[in-house]
Amino acid sequence: MRILLSNDDGYFAPGLAALERALSPLGQVTVVAPERDRSGASNSLTLDRPLSVRQAPSGFYYVNGTPTDCVHLAVTGLLPELPDVVVSGVNAGANMGDDTIYSGTVAAATEGFLLGIPSIAVSLVSGDHEHFETAARVAAELVLRFSQHRIDQPMLLNVNVPDVAYDALRGSKVTRLGKRHKAEPVVKATNPRGDTVYWVGAAGRAQDAGEGTDFHATAAQMVSITPLQMDLTRFGQMEVVGNWLQRPVSA
Repeated sequence: MRILLSNDDGYFAPGLAALERALSPLGQVTVVAPERDRSGASNSLTLDRPLSVRQAPSGFYYVNGTPTDCVHLAVTGLLPELPDVVVSGVNAGANMGDDTIYSGTVAAATEGFLLGIPSIAVSLVSGDHEHFETAARVAAELVLRFSQHRIDQPMLLNVNVPDVAYDALRGSKVTRLGKRHKAEPVVKATNPRGDTVYWVGAAGRAQDAGEGTDFHATAAQMVSITPLQMDLTRFGQMEVVGNWLQRPVSA
């Protein structure tokens, strides 16, 4: 089995190393990850400059670009054969609810999915980021399951694992994305040159965190597994917008 690994925390991140260790027994693993932390990069591609690929002493390849760049380069030219599965992570922090829109971890998996490859994004929820091995083991179990029981549909899974020892997990649950409150205000500061600068505020607290959501499952120390899709069309509003466009407008 050919497995492509990436992330958004950079090729040196402990979560990526844990993932590589857990997945290596399952097949041929290739790591292509950003050269530095690209958290929050979302699905951005670098189109204004060429990209370079280098190899670290660990054998991991690293790219001076985004998580999406990494997977795109690997699948469309770097690898001699297409991977059977793409796994992104293990991210140091949750990617639940609205987080998925901004997440570079989810974006790397999404690029694999858009290129026709089953893909999984794996994140470690909150805590002190002590149990990357737990999340990596969960990822390995999912990849093993995929190798033995293929799904005959395109697959993009967003997986969030509580930051606890593996034996403390209370199972797994298929969930939907929850929703956060509005983000905290930007943080205004002054740099050493006296210029005003702004830090993006923290994500808001969970607003929609009821039964069936990713927030609810992880709070109960369960692994949250959310199937994602990339069609952003709001079908239920098409008729509303169509009728709105037919209304006369005065000059």
